[in-house]
Amino acid sequence: MKYVDEYRDVNKVKKLADMINSQVRRPVYKIMEVCGTHTASIHKFGLKSLLSKKIELISGPGCPVCVTSDGYLKNSLKLAKNRNIIVATYPDMLRVPVEGGSLEAARSEGADVRGVNSALEALDLAVRSAKREVVFLGVGFETTAPGTAIALEAAKKDKIRNFSVYSAHKTIPEALIALGRDKGLALDGFLLPGHVSAIIGMEGYRSVAKKVGLASVIAGFEPVDILLAILKIVKAANVGATILENEYTRIVTKSGNKQAQRLLKKVFIQTDSIWRGLGVISGTGLSIRGAFGGFDANKKFELPKEKVDKALAGGCLCAEVLKGRITPQQCPLFAKRCTPLSPKGPCMVSREGTCRAYFEFR
Repeated sequence: MKYVDEYRDVNKVKKLADMINSQVRRPVYKIMEVCGTHTASIHKFGLKSLLSKKIELISGPGCPVCVTSDGYLKNSLKLAKNRNIIVATYPDMLRVPVEGGSLEAARSEGADVRGVNSALEALDLAVRSAKREVVFLGVGFETTAPGTAIALEAAKKDKIRNFSVYSAHKTIPEALIALGRDKGLALDGFLLPGHVSAIIGMEGYRSVAKKVGLASVIAGFEPVDILLAILKIVKAANVGATILENEYTRIVTKSGNKQAQRLLKKVFIQTDSIWRGLGVISGTGLSIRGAFGGFDANKKFELPKEKVDKALAGGCLCAEVLKGRITPQQCPLFAKRCTPLSPKGPCMVSREGTCRAYFEFR
């Protein structure tokens, strides 16, 4: 298959791995991937086993469901328990545990919670359910936020008043700056996310390169994509160079998707946002602008203000995993009390979650 087979070619993969290993000059290279799909691909294709043990691939906060705050989840549960409301959400959100249960548990007790694949599907649900309120849980990074913006525009245009969005959308670049400045992590580079980059383009990371001075490379999701990016990061780290490069040129452009960017600016305003494990990061939240305020569930239902998360109950260390402080195996619950069938934290629920990837590809 074009654009797949050539990026999974075994000979190319082995050659690239050998090239990377031949470039090792330092005791350790710490490279963080900030995309759940990268984490899954690295484990699916066994890439760590091909590389020198001095190259440490660290999984960061690249799973949107995982970084969503407990306060948001509690408010979502509150909405679900209102019998006048239909809560529409991406399926990954259903089983995320929080104090008081989960959306799936609420559904089993009679709440009307629907799994949908897009905000427009939730909007269509609102059209078909005119006598009830439909709240879409807007979770995700720059990749999914444009779809939510399109639905909000359509709702306003068509005056679909029983539709609203509870936004937990977040932006990636500012979070990278916070991680890059973390002396405890002492990162050498970032493997930049392919999906987000398709929207914001390479220029979307310019501030990251200027403020943290690390090697950063946009990568696709196939083995050759990832290894090429790692090779560039290792070479740059050897000479202390700050680079910002795009390896995923078949999808990502320099300037990104301008139409999507304009839509995000029209519908959302950047605000502070709470990230599980990272706390409050300035300017990373996408809140709904006043012009669309009638479709903002946060205002419409006067939801309580979210608070910075405390440690998860039961000893779950998901927050530490998201910060890159520990690997899933260092959590005492991993693969014992915490499994995909019985998750104790969000990192084991979503297929983009680090714990889920480590579990499935053990």
